[in-house]
Amino acid sequence: MDAASALDMAPAPGRRVAVVGGGPAGLFAAERLRAAGCEVHVFEAKGSVGRKFLVAGKGGLNLTHSDPPALFASRYRERAGEVAGWLDAFDADALRAWALGLGVETFVGSSGRVFPRDLKAAPLLRGWVRRLRAEGVQLHVHHRWTGWTDGGGLRFEAPDGERIFEADATVLALGGGSWPELGSDGAWQDLLREAGIDLAPLRPANCGFDVDWSAHFAQRHAGAPLKPVIAHWRETDDSLHALQGECVVSAHGIEGSLVYAISAALRDRIEREGHAVVELDLAPGRDNARLQGELARPRGKRSLSEHLRRAAGLDGVKAGLLREVLGADALHDPQAVAAAAKRLPLRLRAPRPIAEAISSAGGVRLEALDAELMLRARPGTFAAGEMLDWEAPTGGYLLTACFASGHVAAGGVLRWLSRA
Repeated sequence: MDAASALDMAPAPGRRVAVVGGGPAGLFAAERLRAAGCEVHVFEAKGSVGRKFLVAGKGGLNLTHSDPPALFASRYRERAGEVAGWLDAFDADALRAWALGLGVETFVGSSGRVFPRDLKAAPLLRGWVRRLRAEGVQLHVHHRWTGWTDGGGLRFEAPDGERIFEADATVLALGGGSWPELGSDGAWQDLLREAGIDLAPLRPANCGFDVDWSAHFAQRHAGAPLKPVIAHWRETDDSLHALQGECVVSAHGIEGSLVYAISAALRDRIEREGHAVVELDLAPGRDNARLQGELARPRGKRSLSEHLRRAAGLDGVKAGLLREVLGADALHDPQAVAAAAKRLPLRLRAPRPIAEAISSAGGVRLEALDAELMLRARPGTFAAGEMLDWEAPTGGYLLTACFASGHVAAGGVLRWLSRA
């Protein structure tokens, strides 16, 4: 815990707080509450804490991002204003300082993303859990929350049967609806609705999309990377945008980092109109006129596929996409091929299921919470993390907001206890 965070903690010795959910938001809230002297109990439905955190770090833990504050906050789209308030309390620099306190140095990559030096999540999580235990945070695994008793106690399914736990305050940090096998299954939604708490439906975020490929194309090209390409799409306000990156053709459609970055706009358009269109520039660096000229050159005895490859660098999955969208006959028309290569329209039918998504949108509406993330309908109960109604692209923004919301919720608990 950094010094700046410790300064604003109202001491709460002996007050008993339950944190339900052992992900980053819950564990970070628990750490702050314990540092203020609370008796802290963390309840986790799975057999260990931080499972999604570990999986997210398999390819290199992207802890946060080096964006300047205003740009950083803008990544949270419609919730930018609210999340900016959380980041005022605990931002990317504070998160890096916290990691350093656990002996984990970080660095800024070429894309502006921030990673641990060793790129791994496991050492950071192990060190964190050791410190939490040493500080006196009590971790209870295999405890699934099932609601409240009539008297306000917390109900859990535990290894030895039902367990009732009484607490002076509670932080709910139950995750969203993505990766249910790791614990974020959204099972809490009915419990909160029954308690009169306003929820937005959970929806996939940072997800792939279905495209109606032909069987031949899907069989031949599933798993093939598309790089580099430029995606052109319309935002929810109909403004045109473009972004260069990489994606992957899947058996169902398209996925990968470039698609995830723009998935919120594509998903929202599908919800409104029944489909969305993204246009791919398959030949960045070549304009339409150049492509037409290159493709119009005589190909002699070369096959059409060899001509597309040599003349315009359109081979493999890119050539397959052109055939899939234009049809075989149109591939002989340099003008049609050049136009399609610069703006290949893909009709997206639906987002992939939420269980496959990296994260989820929706959850507890922020209007159902006060500024300190306490549920207006249930005083003394706070909520944090991905179960709240906000979303962000990958790039460190998801984790940062989870930590920041845990920080804010813990501060709210401490102030609540000081008044109670």
